[in-house]
Amino acid sequence: MKTFLGFLSGLLLIPSIAFAGNPTGYGQAGGEFDIRVARVPSGELAKAKKVKPPFQPTPEILAEGKKIFLRRGGCVSCHGAEGKGDGAAAKNLPIQPRNFTNPKFKKYRKLGELMWVLKNGSMGQSGRVPGTGMLPVVQPKGFITEEEGWKALFYEMSLGKSKK
Repeated sequence: MKTFLGFLSGLLLIPSIAFAGNPTGYGQAGGEFDIRVARVPSGELAKAKKVKPPFQPTPEILAEGKKIFLRRGGCVSCHGAEGKGDGAAAKNLPIQPRNFTNPKFKKYRKLGELMWVLKNGSMGQSGRVPGTGMLPVVQPKGFITEEEGWKALFYEMSLGKSKK
């Protein structure tokens, strides 16, 4: 069975490539590319936006999602413990991993789009910007189940919300 560390070690072997028209911050620490740019190819975007989770977030689902984010899913390695895109592996990536605490990001992206990225990665499929380094983590290309992916997404989307 593939592991996150196996994926990550493969990523670190990818050479740095210069692209014409790189987004602002590309290749610089802290350079999160324009959050308005979809990571799903334009031909698949409408369909991805319509995909809905098979369950709703509950406190129990969020707790499970946090465990997946921090452990089995390996999300913490790049996105950091608080989901700010500052994990230990982030310094090896050409674009800073997504900051899930950014409220503007949550306004632009639908959960179905995010699931598409969990299933397919974000290695530049859109053709508009270079890949971000996000690898597929949901099976069959990845190593967590789709159910685990939805739980991790719910947890990620809860990050940065004020606690009342």
